[in-house]
Amino acid sequence: MQKLSDIVGHPLRIYLLTQDEKLVASFQSLWPTDQLTWTVFSNGQAALEQILAEPPDMIIAEQFMPGLSGVELLRNLKEENVYRQICAILVVRDADAANVLSSSVRTDALIILPSSGDRLRLRAELGLQRITTTLDANPLTRLPGNTSIINTTQRLLSSNTDFSLAYVDMDNFKPYNDKYGFSRGDEMLLMTARLIANTVNAQQCLPSFVGHVGGDDFLFILPPDVMECVCKRLASDFDAIAPSFYDPADRKRKSILSRDRQGHELVFPIISISIAVVPSVGARYTHYAQLSHVAGQLKKIAKATLGSTYVIDRRRH
Repeated sequence: MQKLSDIVGHPLRIYLLTQDEKLVASFQSLWPTDQLTWTVFSNGQAALEQILAEPPDMIIAEQFMPGLSGVELLRNLKEENVYRQICAILVVRDADAANVLSSSVRTDALIILPSSGDRLRLRAELGLQRITTTLDANPLTRLPGNTSIINTTQRLLSSNTDFSLAYVDMDNFKPYNDKYGFSRGDEMLLMTARLIANTVNAQQCLPSFVGHVGGDDFLFILPPDVMECVCKRLASDFDAIAPSFYDPADRKRKSILSRDRQGHELVFPIISISIAVVPSVGARYTHYAQLSHVAGQLKKIAKATLGSTYVIDRRRH
């Protein structure tokens, strides 16, 4: 089972709002003490003041609390841009569930009591996972960002799972963006994201992951035995689709006139992709930075080739 600390990257800080000592004991028994720290509040207003001063990773609040109800407390937090990212879970009794569900309650997960320990833990972990993934997602492509990329890779490494990591870089994207503008640049990024995601998902195998590192850089993970086939397909499909994003004259010429990073006006070919593939087989690596470093070396080799291409690290250590 995934550790809560793996989801957020550090020992979890939870504020528990309840007057029920049995409920406190139930929650505190769900996870090892090295994964989190608990702070218990019996008054909603006092809890809100502490949340504003020192925001936690997760809030678990009972519906009825003196000072400020759990419903009102969560509503106040979710209306604030600074605090809405906190994972907030509302706890209600079965008799009150229907009223709560019909109201405009703002919560990332709902726990209905009575409930078993396993269900309590599952609800909490799903709520945390959902909001963490949402916040980490790239705002344009909605693909998971760097936190998810690192955590996913590290979980595979820690479990000694064989996989290949592919780093995708778009060649000549900046000149395209400078000439055609950010709106058309975003369309090109969205096309690339969808192409990668659809091609990877079509494999229907595990491990499988697609992320957006940032800008024109993407990453995906697949089993080593299917990776080369996917790279060939991506390179071929991208080169077939990319010209359609250019004006007719530029598409016919297969190039555009734009400026490089030093401001010099140059001729740039149609955008292509360079894919650097790093297999991790037999506990070859221990952390994400090692794979990223090797991918950076391979990417330089791939980018030296005109058109979309891929390079796989075939060295044996």
